[in-house]
Amino acid sequence: MVAQWEPVIGLEVHCQLLTDSKLFCACHTAFGGPPNTHVCPTCLGLPGALPALNGKAVELAVRVGLALGCSIRSVSRFARKNYFYPDLPKGYQISQYDEPFCDHGALLVTMAEGATPKRARVLRVHIEEDAGKTVHGTGGHSVVDLNRAGVPLVEIVGEPDLSSPREAAEYLRTLRELVVFLGVNDGNLEEGSFRCDANVSIRPTGSERLGTRVELKNINSFRFVEKALSYEIQRQKEVLESGGCIIQETRGWDEASGTTFSLRSKEAANDYRYFPDPDLPALHLSAALVERIGREMPELPRAKRDRWMAAFGLTPYAAQVLTQHPRVAQFYEDTVAAAVAQAELTDSEQVRDVALRVANFVQSEVLRDVVTRGAAAQIPIREEHLARVVGLVREGAISGKQAKELYSAIVERGVDADTRIESLVHELGLIQLSDESSIEAVCRQVITGNPKQAEQFRAGKTALLGFFVGQVMKATKGNANPQRVNDVLTRLLTTP
Repeated sequence: MVAQWEPVIGLEVHCQLLTDSKLFCACHTAFGGPPNTHVCPTCLGLPGALPALNGKAVELAVRVGLALGCSIRSVSRFARKNYFYPDLPKGYQISQYDEPFCDHGALLVTMAEGATPKRARVLRVHIEEDAGKTVHGTGGHSVVDLNRAGVPLVEIVGEPDLSSPREAAEYLRTLRELVVFLGVNDGNLEEGSFRCDANVSIRPTGSERLGTRVELKNINSFRFVEKALSYEIQRQKEVLESGGCIIQETRGWDEASGTTFSLRSKEAANDYRYFPDPDLPALHLSAALVERIGREMPELPRAKRDRWMAAFGLTPYAAQVLTQHPRVAQFYEDTVAAAVAQAELTDSEQVRDVALRVANFVQSEVLRDVVTRGAAAQIPIREEHLARVVGLVREGAISGKQAKELYSAIVERGVDADTRIESLVHELGLIQLSDESSIEAVCRQVITGNPKQAEQFRAGKTALLGFFVGQVMKATKGNANPQRVNDVLTRLLTTP
């Protein structure tokens, strides 16, 4: 009988902190410069060069710890992690080992709308410097670029609480969303500023004993993480069911073949010969500093969604879409505030109506034109302009269809802040037909021109009202107020 297996997955995520300079020197952290130009004696590991800790990096790291509900240590230490790679010029990496600055937190992961979130524990969060980058196959040689060496990172080490590749991918999406909203990381997987190592093992279903784990290294795509884990779980099953043993090792992912491949045997902690860095004193975090950082924390995406759903009546799906990027979320809130101010609304139901209208328009029209890159986003319309477009629809001055035309014109023309939207409405001829006598005249013509359908409606086939509304909207080229058309048609068709 074939054994039944269950996977056990834990993720280690590296997030580059959004500082201008490196963790222990003043070199720039910008991505994409000419090779080996953002370097100095300290990040080159030259003799006699001493590290000086970047205070901004520490504050950003504390934000991560607080957001994950970790305990923040008042005293922590930096350690040297010794190993020998071409892209590690000092022969060691400055990291934290047995005394990280924070530990024991959790991340809530929601797998489906309405489902209870899963609490995935976080073992520790620590600060460390990045290594450089080895580029293979350049003129038949391997070359080293040390621009990235010394860039500040936080490593978020998760407990082995995840039980499927899909769960692991969702954990990463949720964590990426969190660090981007915190303003500590740009979430750029392509440039490697957000990347993960995945530890995976399998064990007989129901067993408490962990199997031998394999590390999948530096995967920079949520889809690839899911695919690599799925392949590796199946590989381990086949090895064990054929009588073999799993070797503790580090493996890479080859997207072209859809397989993992062995890189090296997996090092244990003692292989790195950790010891406290003699050039760096203990890191002291005062209670006052931690409290200040906590007060300055932005609203996190889960809390923002909950607030929107309660105050504005947004669906969970809409709230999720509008928090896909912090700039989009801010744009939505600022547009709602502008629309409420322009209409001078104070009634909560009216505010709710405006918020829903803005949410629908942003989702259906604006988001397709938004361009995001890391923590930045280009949104093609100003908040006050979109607020006025939505306000005109709400007032009945233009229809929903005309609002889309107006939005397109604003985007195409790059309307500046001083342009009055009403002027553009008149220029484009987007005045909605709202005069009841004019609408009634068109409605009578449509009813007269469709006597069979009118008779069927009066006989009880009331669904034909939609047919008549469509004919009136067609006759008015979409410029009639749909609600008034509906009211007038209902009156004319039901009056003997």
